[in-house]
Amino acid sequence: MAGSSQLVKELREKTGAGILDCQKALTENGNDIEKAIDYLRQKGLAAAAKKAGRETNQGLIHSYIHMGGKIGVLIEVNCETDFVARNEEFKSFVNDLALQVAAAKPSFVKREDVPSDVAEKEKVIYEGQAKEMGKPPAAWQKIVEGKLEKFYQENCLLEQSFIKDPAVTIKDLVAQKVAKIGENMNIRRFTRYQLGEV
Repeated sequence: MAGSSQLVKELREKTGAGILDCQKALTENGNDIEKAIDYLRQKGLAAAAKKAGRETNQGLIHSYIHMGGKIGVLIEVNCETDFVARNEEFKSFVNDLALQVAAAKPSFVKREDVPSDVAEKEKVIYEGQAKEMGKPPAAWQKIVEGKLEKFYQENCLLEQSFIKDPAVTIKDLVAQKVAKIGENMNIRRFTRYQLGEV
């Protein structure tokens, strides 16, 4: 029993899920922590999907200054109620997102925000790279798609790996917080400043 209570504690720390949910996840997955995390993430994503249609008119605009004033981030994250916006967990989550923007330098919130001319320009570059590598024309499309996917993962905040836990994407992190806090949340926009950068 001590071992299983230790597993429940560990799972709770990693996921923020409730005790009963953690016990169920461990039971369903033979006490395998990694499988239990996936199980809870799937449940969390399901819970987040139910809340996705709700309006998010409250939230925070948060500023973060890094490296003695060399990098600055302004980020707006919305939620449904002022009560949640004042919650310490929500504030901490928004700060983590600002840290992510400072460290990982995304250019867009989500892939739908990438202007079509930017995506087209990237495709042309990737096709040119495929030609330069001497790949057969039949393989170009697959190479372009793979490189474009990588572009989205590097440049879209929601698709980036979380700097504090690279196994989790920011999109998954948002879904976990929605499931835990019980309100829809939305990263609306951000601006990143770096000293001397145009």
